Amino acid sequence: MTIKAHQFEHIVNKLQLKSRNAGDRLVWFEYDGKKVTHTRRSYKSGDLPFQKSIPTQLRLSQEEFRKAVSCKLTRDEYIEILRRKGYLE
Repeated sequence: MTIKAHQFEHIVNKLQLKSRNAGDRLVWFEYDGKKVTHTRRSYKSGDLPFQKSIPTQLRLSQEEFRKAVSCKLTRDEYIEILRRKGYLE
């Protein structure tokens, strides 16, 4: 699956991920003050390099990631996925 920079930004906003700019854009998910997942993206526009690692780093299956890209995954659903997979208590 190909993901564009603007689609990545939709995921960041929809799932309320935290971010900061360094050499790349660093993005992570915090729950109860603890960092649970993290990924990064370059500042490049268009197709993102290393995009195959983004679903894995966010702890999503390819199907769950497709749902996130199409803006059909809510923050609460993401939390439930992380709980089900044992990343959250």
